[in-house]
Amino acid sequence: MRPGPFLPIRALTGAITLFFLAQTAPAQPQHGIAMYGAPALPPDYKALPYVNPDAPKGGRVVFGNTGGFDSLNPFVQKGTAPWQLRFWGYESLMGRSWDEPFTLYGLLAASVETPPDRSWVEFTLRPEARFSDGSPVTVEDVIWSYETLGTKGHLRYRGFWSRVAKIEQTGPRRVRLTFNTPDRELALIAGMRPILKKAQWEGKDFTASGLSEAPIGSGPYVVTGFEAGRYVTLKRNPDYWGRDLAFRRGTENFDEMRIEFYGDATVLFEAFKSGALSAVREFNAEKWQRQYDFPAVTRGDVVKSEISNQRPSGMTGLVMNSRRAPFDDWRVRQALILAFNFDYINDTMTGGVQPRITSYFSNSPLAMRPGPATGRVRDLLLPYAADLPPGALDGYALPEGDGTARNRTNLRAAMALLTQAGWHVVDGELRNAEGEPMRLSVLLRQADGEMQRVVDLYTQALRRLGIAVVADTVDDAQYTTRTAALDFDLTSFRRDLSLSPGNEQRLYWGSADANQEGSRNLMGVASPAVDAMIDTMLTSDTSEDFTAATRALDRVLTAGAYVIPIWAYDVSRIAHVRQMKYPADRLPIYGDGVEYMPDAWWWQEN
Repeated sequence: MRPGPFLPIRALTGAITLFFLAQTAPAQPQHGIAMYGAPALPPDYKALPYVNPDAPKGGRVVFGNTGGFDSLNPFVQKGTAPWQLRFWGYESLMGRSWDEPFTLYGLLAASVETPPDRSWVEFTLRPEARFSDGSPVTVEDVIWSYETLGTKGHLRYRGFWSRVAKIEQTGPRRVRLTFNTPDRELALIAGMRPILKKAQWEGKDFTASGLSEAPIGSGPYVVTGFEAGRYVTLKRNPDYWGRDLAFRRGTENFDEMRIEFYGDATVLFEAFKSGALSAVREFNAEKWQRQYDFPAVTRGDVVKSEISNQRPSGMTGLVMNSRRAPFDDWRVRQALILAFNFDYINDTMTGGVQPRITSYFSNSPLAMRPGPATGRVRDLLLPYAADLPPGALDGYALPEGDGTARNRTNLRAAMALLTQAGWHVVDGELRNAEGEPMRLSVLLRQADGEMQRVVDLYTQALRRLGIAVVADTVDDAQYTTRTAALDFDLTSFRRDLSLSPGNEQRLYWGSADANQEGSRNLMGVASPAVDAMIDTMLTSDTSEDFTAATRALDRVLTAGAYVIPIWAYDVSRIAHVRQMKYPADRLPIYGDGVEYMPDAWWWQEN
């Protein structure tokens, strides 16, 4: 275990200093690339620092998803694929270490080369790299993958492609991407695009594969069976090309992994209790304390593990669609935040154990500081003062309740804001100047029982303001379609954020995609200040500028009152069968992410 939370921060500061000292170094092939400084691991490293390099291979594990699926292609906009597929069966040129803020090491690529200004990046493929069918991974496959995903793939891939001026083969196993915009992170993002087999799709429509055909990848697992909407089975490829790589040592240890699908989280939990599933992640601290005392836990057949992390809190809660009235008025959004009695709801839902999210980057050095903006943060924001939400410059903090279940103090403040915005209570209903009542719809997944209970409690408070609320609960397919079409008033929201935020920020809150179908900018924020802060983050010449720009972005988003925040998931809680092991003595700074389990876990009978 690490001695404390500040060691990685000191390491990050040192890395940033090294980065700026190295700006004049000539381009040359390297085994890895870091956003700041040099990679922590040397070229001859033996394994990632947070894995057990001697972990045994074997075992069969079963995980559970809620909802269903109608596609085996996780790289296109159409359809819903099991989210795990793109992590288990596919690889990129570089792989990420989760013990560094943002560092990549060679995977399909043996080396990476880029000039000091990172205006281009060049990769050299490993000669032994193979797809799961045994065919070699070629430069032609790489170029086809970038072009196809960038033009026909899921929206998350297209933003990067728009910043590529040219992609070309520069040698038998070398490929270079030249960028059309100053952005130091693009060289790293280029290393993280999935590589697919070009020949598979000749004469076929890549975007319409659905369940008929899964893309061929180079990853350690392949789909060996499925039943639409019920299960998917993947087995470790015995001929996996990369099993001897240092990057892969001690990872990808299970022989077989199966994903079972359930209608909701309650049914999934009962399946776990009965022994049908091998592990579950629990996001509710009170449930963790009260409901994980079933016989298998008592016998020791199921183990409860808690995994800490040092990453930003991110944002979880109910997002408001600011594209439509009444959410286009910040006063209405702030009033809805005031009406949310966090202390009471948190105590009811989690026993008051989980801390509140206070901003998008809370729990990290990148979070906005209390009080008025000062120094470089203020300098960055001042040119946009006329368009900033109230509090962005002078200071903003989430409202605190008065300690009562009825939350009268904040409800009065909420009503005052609503009155300023032109809303008045008439015959028990909150109405605007045209006499139209405020009626809100909250779009929820059927499987999200926790958020449904949160909304039930929240609805009681809104009724006291004369606001009618309807919970619109739909299945996964409808939810995906509705959110992609931006068809909602409020909906559940989660954005994970890293210690090295970059181009993904454009997807989350950039104005370019704010009104585009399939946008990840669900709140619809279209702010010149937000765009400028993201630009500054991506082009900063000093570590101080980067941190200031991130803190400024945090201020604008938080003060904009686009999301009603709930609690932070500061600790990952995983219940698992006793045979599933992980290296608890060497946790990465990112803790339990989407790839940590199963990547770093193994099966051991005794």
